Amino acid sequence: MAISVFDLFSVGIGPSSSHTVGPMRAAHRFASHLRDSGLRARARGLRVDLFGSLAATGHGHGTLTAVLLGLEGFDPETVLPEDVDRALARIAADGTVRLGAQLAPLGDDAADGDPAAAAIPFREADIVLRPLTVLPTHTNGMRLGAVDAAGETLLEETYFSVGGGFIVREGAEDRVQDQLESSLAELPFPFTTAAELLHYSAETGLSLAELMLENEKAHRSEDEVRDGLCHIWDVMEACKNSALERTGVLPGGLNVRRRAPEWHRRLSEQDPNREPQYWQEWINLVALAVNEENASGGRVVTAPTNGAAGIIPAVLFYATHYAPGSSDWDAERKRRAIADFLLAAGAVGVLYKEQASISGAEVGCQGEVGSASSMAAAGLAQVLGGTPEQVENAAEIAMEHNLGLTCDPIGGLVQIPCIERNAIAAAKAVNAAKMALMGDGSHHVTLDEVIATMRETGRDMSEKYKETAMGGLAVSVSVGVVEC
Repeated sequence: MAISVFDLFSVGIGPSSSHTVGPMRAAHRFASHLRDSGLRARARGLRVDLFGSLAATGHGHGTLTAVLLGLEGFDPETVLPEDVDRALARIAADGTVRLGAQLAPLGDDAADGDPAAAAIPFREADIVLRPLTVLPTHTNGMRLGAVDAAGETLLEETYFSVGGGFIVREGAEDRVQDQLESSLAELPFPFTTAAELLHYSAETGLSLAELMLENEKAHRSEDEVRDGLCHIWDVMEACKNSALERTGVLPGGLNVRRRAPEWHRRLSEQDPNREPQYWQEWINLVALAVNEENASGGRVVTAPTNGAAGIIPAVLFYATHYAPGSSDWDAERKRRAIADFLLAAGAVGVLYKEQASISGAEVGCQGEVGSASSMAAAGLAQVLGGTPEQVENAAEIAMEHNLGLTCDPIGGLVQIPCIERNAIAAAKAVNAAKMALMGDGSHHVTLDEVIATMRETGRDMSEKYKETAMGGLAVSVSVGVVEC
């Protein structure tokens, strides 16, 4: 399946798309395969091994609990934080996983032989961590297995969480590539490079958002696309609003204070009428709020990852509150602007996913925060009336000034520097869009060239700086009491 805007913007829970959402999806899929093959009723034991970055920073990113939830059949797009709390409390209390208990029935008349989903002894402490072992395909590897009463293996599968919540099963890589190439051929405007996007635009007169919309319409109606994108915006808004109501400190032991509620109170007093000079304070607040919610395991939108989830909501807030004439937009005009923003951002996100990576464990934070900043700049330039060339230029400027960004969260938690980094990158995106709109779209470095540079920079980057908790701030700062 060609990458859709709804693949890049999907609903999940925090704190990490690659370390929480991806592992939950992998465990969910494993439980589904075990159930669908008729083997679940015979399962009496489980084994889970986490490799590389998943093992190195798994505790801080909620990987281990995500695996338990996925094995029970919870799906990251539908699970609610209160479901998570209840399930984890029960697992901790009785030390068992109810394998696939939350999976949808096979069918009206189907039975898998084990409708009660027998509880299997297994808890977080049983997950084996192998941080120094990196599997060949990707640093985010995990192996899941189920055994029968005699200890014989019933099913074993290895998955890779490749960024943004995307997962690939070992042995299926070629099939995934074949499916991608086949589905690309079905699109009216198949593209994997910015050069192809600009070519189609010049040929048809369509904007980058319109080109992406035409591709989305190959699989769903235009109303479904626009409604789906507005739902994504609604979840982003709900995420921000939830954070504005939560006080205290973030979980994990760093004692990082939640700043969003107090900032919101002060900013509302200073700027009750959304004066233009306060635009940066507001996008700082939105980015901060979304990432505080993500860090506490709340419901967020991967955009394109959880670690970078605050950037696009913050810049989209700018677009809907500070774009010329936005104060006079009616509901339909706002709806179209939100969709155009996310479609243009999604088109750029496809390029990073196809040509490089959006995984911090693979290319550093330039692949997460850098990609999100680039996507947001493109979306804003689109809404502000930029030409296709200016939109592409905006995306290029934003990434060019995020090259080499390391992924080194303190304590393996998506808190420091991640939360503030989202706010800084959101402001960069706004500036990149404004710079591009001051020009005519011509520039020396193309978006394709900067994406290739990001990919090569990631390959050259020391593993210490790629979400392994072995370098940078992760080892230079004490993990005692930290207040921002």
